[in-house]
Amino acid sequence: MIAETGLVLLWLAASLALLQLAMAIIGLRFDRADIISAVRPVAIVQGLLTALAMGALILLFARTDLSVLLVAENSNVAKPMLYKIAGAWGNHEGSMLLWVTILGLSGAGIALFERRLAERTLIATLGAQALISIGFFAFLLLSSNPFARIWPPPADGRGLNPLLQDPGLAFHPPTLYFGYVGLSVAFSFAVGALVMRDVTPAFARAMRPWALGAWLFLTLGITAGSYWAYYELGWGGWWFWDPVENASLMPWLAATALLHSVTVLATRDGLRAWTVMLAVVAFSMSMIGTFLVRSGVLTSVHAFAVDPERGSFLLALLALYIGGALALFALRIGSVRQGALFDPVSREAGLVLNNLLLSVILGVVLIGTLYPLVAQGMGVQLSVGKPFFDKTIGPVALILMVALAFGPLLRWRSDDPRALLRRMRAPVAAALFALGMLVPFARGISVLPLIGLILAAALAVASILPLWGRNLRRTPLFTWGMVIAHLGVAVAVAGMASESAFTRERLVALHIGQGVQVGPYRVGFAGVRPEVGDNWSGIGGVLTVSRGGETVTLIPQQRYFSDPVTTTNESAILTVADGQLYTVLGERNPDGRWQLRLWWKPLVTLIWLGGGMMALGGLLALIGRVGREWRTKRRRRRIEMGYLP
Repeated sequence: MIAETGLVLLWLAASLALLQLAMAIIGLRFDRADIISAVRPVAIVQGLLTALAMGALILLFARTDLSVLLVAENSNVAKPMLYKIAGAWGNHEGSMLLWVTILGLSGAGIALFERRLAERTLIATLGAQALISIGFFAFLLLSSNPFARIWPPPADGRGLNPLLQDPGLAFHPPTLYFGYVGLSVAFSFAVGALVMRDVTPAFARAMRPWALGAWLFLTLGITAGSYWAYYELGWGGWWFWDPVENASLMPWLAATALLHSVTVLATRDGLRAWTVMLAVVAFSMSMIGTFLVRSGVLTSVHAFAVDPERGSFLLALLALYIGGALALFALRIGSVRQGALFDPVSREAGLVLNNLLLSVILGVVLIGTLYPLVAQGMGVQLSVGKPFFDKTIGPVALILMVALAFGPLLRWRSDDPRALLRRMRAPVAAALFALGMLVPFARGISVLPLIGLILAAALAVASILPLWGRNLRRTPLFTWGMVIAHLGVAVAVAGMASESAFTRERLVALHIGQGVQVGPYRVGFAGVRPEVGDNWSGIGGVLTVSRGGETVTLIPQQRYFSDPVTTTNESAILTVADGQLYTVLGERNPDGRWQLRLWWKPLVTLIWLGGGMMALGGLLALIGRVGREWRTKRRRRRIEMGYLP
């Protein structure tokens, strides 16, 4: 009965989404206050019902109810409980239900807590949110039912893809979905503001926490996903420009631009058209990513669906939402009044440059991702891979770093170029110092990593300059967030450039007792031994790793899963202060030697440390902004009640 209950809850939630949309349209069209007042409760109940449906699916996976087709295809009795639960969203239908659940809960959150917007604009926003939900409810109920039964039930299930049986699976997809859906909320705010001709700083202040939260979760999700692919797939790289990787990167780029733009509108009443357009673009990138991963046009460990019918359904939703939003933007952009003006040398102008550069990178990634798919549809096979993206995006990203360095040092509205140059002396000095330190190694470094390391030093110094001369105890939390996030960019770029410039790789075949030098480490091959896990067996290569008189043991593994039948390589990684030694055990040669892949990656951990710092900065900024608004409301309420003068 759990599956049937979950399906009923899903149908009820879909019905309430239809009702929510209809009530929003009728209430606004005919100015019916009684209907308008009922939209909030409907949105709250809809979100609750969707969450209960997702809870029912998780319970089915936890109990391994093999009479449910989705459970039988993606779980089995022997699987550890963590992966049973995570398996609820580690597949096509479950991931889409999780998407709809977060969408419903977000709408409920807007209905419960949003009090800054005019009531009619808020109702238009909830109507737009309901319209998005209806499309995904239809997709689930008509073509991707997660509660479908199978009879007779199999004796055991097929199990989750072994590559996804990792703790990262319990974290990576939900964080990305929170990010995607946060962008859908920003999109709904933009649609509501356009419909009601209410693109104002109040609208931006209402949107900003959602845009910031979406950016925060996307940053966490991409960082975690990068590290998962790095250690789980055994290929030794942290980013491959895989189309599905790009599907998560494109919304992040748009969300980064949106976050800066909405801040200008909320605090300085500028960039009104930019903010609305970026909200539409950011959600469009989320929809394109959803289509790529779940339509069947891509085959990847990240991708789920391979059914063309589902792809057609998603393509129709993509055309409806993006096309409708762009049409609304074209019709109503003339009603968006010009915001406050600013000089060419100002922080607003710096943020516009930042947005333009992010848009260029986004456009290159979008074209590089979609062009091979379009060409394939025309019968032409081609590949757009890492060399293309590195050569096209690398130079633009370096220019973006320069803009990121001087942007926070600019004054709002207008600034003196000579004063800006004086403020930039410390970052320039840091860049020159970094160049001097790198001169002894410059012969073996390509141009882009070298410039990246130099600019990372400049950006690191520029990032902390906004704190110079301040009372640090009284510095707003969102200022700390900006500083830490920008410093995180510098740290991540330093890690990327160091990994590219200084990595040493050895691909060898060794007999037992032989050794090889890789970077500063001497790696000896001591043999192999059997390994057994909860639902797998395998062999592990015993490696003795020595450096400076200290010796440790690493055991990279080959794991064999029987259900589904799969072989995976599990890397063994030694992490130290100045980098990582990355080891992978390969196959045994006919002559008895074992293949080993070994990498020494100096400072590679800075990539994920920087990503974590960016996310921390976003969290501090979110807490700071929400906290300031809460304190302002509380003070206003106390003044109204006569407690304060």
